[in-house]
Amino acid sequence: MVVIDVLNDAGGRELLLNKYGLRKVPVLAKGDQYAFGQMLDPFAKFAGLPMPGADRLSPEQLYKKYEMIFAAGQRYARQFTAEGFRERVIPHRPRLIRTLCYHVFRIGESFLETWNGAEYSVGIADNEPPDSMLSGDDVARYGAGVWRQFEAWWDGLDDRSLSRVLKTYYGDTAAHKVFERVTWHSGQHCRQLIAVLERMDIKPDRPLTPADFAGLPMPERLFE
Repeated sequence: MVVIDVLNDAGGRELLLNKYGLRKVPVLAKGDQYAFGQMLDPFAKFAGLPMPGADRLSPEQLYKKYEMIFAAGQRYARQFTAEGFRERVIPHRPRLIRTLCYHVFRIGESFLETWNGAEYSVGIADNEPPDSMLSGDDVARYGAGVWRQFEAWWDGLDDRSLSRVLKTYYGDTAAHKVFERVTWHSGQHCRQLIAVLERMDIKPDRPLTPADFAGLPMPERLFE
C-alpha cells in the first residue's frame, strides 16, 4: 500500500483531483472509494478504526464551548498590530493572519446559513474578509455580531437536540454533528492564533487550554 500526503507530496493534490474529482482535504481514499475527514464517524468506519463520539458533547455543551471560542477569537484578533495582521500565518502557505481571524467567525456564520437552508458547500467559509475589515478590532466586531446571531438562534430553538438534517458537501448530516464540527474547527484556528501570537512575542490574552477543549475531537497537530 502506498500512502500519499497530499499536502506535502508533489502532485498529491493533482492526483486527488484527477482520480476522485476532489479539491477539499482532509480525505481518506483507497481504491475507488473515499471518505471525508470532516465527520469522524464515517472516516473512522472507512479506516477500520473504533468509532468515536460515544461521549459526544450535547448541543448545549457545544454552545457554551463555542461561546468561549468566539470570545477568545475576538481577544486574539485585537492583539495583532496593523503590520502583523498582514503577515502570513505560516511562511509556506498564503493565508494571512487577517484571513484566519475572520475565518474563525465565518465558520460559525456558515453554520447558521446552513441551518436556514443553505448547503454547507466546500468553500462556504473560505471567503476573504471584506475590504472594510482592515484591523483586528474590525474583525473582532464582526465576530461579536455573528455571536449575537447565535444567541438569537439558540434562544429561538424549539428542538435543542439539533436533530434537523443539514445539507453538506460531505453528505446529509444531523445538525448536532455539524455543530460539533464547526465548534472544534473554529477552536483549532484559535489554537493556531495563540501559536502565532507567541511566535511574535505577544502574550496571548487568556489562552485557551486543553481543558477548555475537553470533549471536542481536536486535531493532534496545530497545522495539518
